[in-house]
Amino acid sequence: MSATYATPRTTAAPPSSGPLTRLRRVRWSRYGLATVVVAYLTWSLVPVLTAFLFSFNRGYSRSVWQGFSTRWWTGPQSVFHQSIYTDAIRHSFLLAVLAVVITVPLGVSLSIFLSRWRGATAKPATFLSTVPLVVPELVLALAMFFLVTKLLHFVSLGTTAQVAGQVTFILPLVIVITRGRLASIPIGFEEAAMDLGASPIQAFRLALIPLLQPAILASAIVTFAVSIDDFVITQYMSSTSATQSVPMLIYTATRGTATPALNAMATVMAVTTVVVTALGYLLYRVLARSEEIPTIAREDVPAVGLLTEGAV
Repeated sequence: MSATYATPRTTAAPPSSGPLTRLRRVRWSRYGLATVVVAYLTWSLVPVLTAFLFSFNRGYSRSVWQGFSTRWWTGPQSVFHQSIYTDAIRHSFLLAVLAVVITVPLGVSLSIFLSRWRGATAKPATFLSTVPLVVPELVLALAMFFLVTKLLHFVSLGTTAQVAGQVTFILPLVIVITRGRLASIPIGFEEAAMDLGASPIQAFRLALIPLLQPAILASAIVTFAVSIDDFVITQYMSSTSATQSVPMLIYTATRGTATPALNAMATVMAVTTVVVTALGYLLYRVLARSEEIPTIAREDVPAVGLLTEGAV
């Protein structure tokens, strides 16, 4: 008598991955990323928009809405008719412009020098140039304060000391931005320019600087934004109320009885920073587009040559 064995029935498992499943994963990841971005923008922009809204408050309160009015923009108590506000805005813009004018050329020069420095001391010098990035700003401000008041007696507290402190604090950012751009530029461009008869200065001015324009522009924007928003170093390096910046005025005014004119002043600075950043971004896009044209032309040359050879 022969034994019969029943073959176990197996059910085919559904495929764990397929085109439809992958499409769903991509869709959910896209929606999840969009949700995170929207949540972040809401979290960061709602307080700013609220402060902007209260600059049009009719009353003196900065937390209770009392009706719409432009008294803090156009009236006798407005931000543009009180010297305490206009002087702070003017001084903040002065510090930002001086920081850009000094920090960007100095940072670009140091970046080029550090990128071409060869030897045993090259790496320690590069490390020391980025130390202010990891040092807390409060520690750097205290160090700069003692340096100015105890050793560098020819540098007085005020605008000069504030600019020196901001340049010291922002300079590593410019170095990092510029060195990142230099890493993508072969040194052969300058060598080719000198092979064609250009002097080293001409090769630097005509070959290297145009390629560094996006980094220079980005460094200028970052320097302006950081300088106009800086509080700690500017506070420690200040002398009198004439060297009071907008962040300093906001800090001191909020501890007392401030009017919505303070919101209007903060709105002016925020809008100015956004406009400068937007203009810089548009100029960056123009520079980047002008760099793409020679690249496309170089890529088209072999194709044109092949077509010509085929036609012959």
